[in-house]
Amino acid sequence: MTVTVQAMLAAANAAVPRISGAEAVALADRPDVLILDVRDAAEVKTTGKAKGALAVSRGLLEFRADPEAPTHDAQFDRAKTIIIHCASGGRAALAGQTLKAMGYQDVRNLGGFKDWVAAGGEVEPG
Repeated sequence: MTVTVQAMLAAANAAVPRISGAEAVALADRPDVLILDVRDAAEVKTTGKAKGALAVSRGLLEFRADPEAPTHDAQFDRAKTIIIHCASGGRAALAGQTLKAMGYQDVRNLGGFKDWVAAGGEVEPG
């Protein structure tokens, strides 16, 4: 059976709750929260990133999130709340669904970087 992008996004959006920029900004300073930017490096370099966010492009996510992988990033912790964003929310939803499949329980989709900025979230160079 062939799956469309729309079907993949619908399933991802059903699995990963969407939160507002204001909710993300309010949670960002907690030590048990990871803000994850899954945009490509060129996008992050152009606009900057949420202050304190971990930037891991969508294509490398599984390799950084898997504790068994030699390329694992220690900032990924299954006990943390992970708030993901991309440019508009699609990649973040798919990334969130992937992280849930990998055993991360509290994963939320902020949507786009613009949502972070509009809520007054601090930005640092990418």
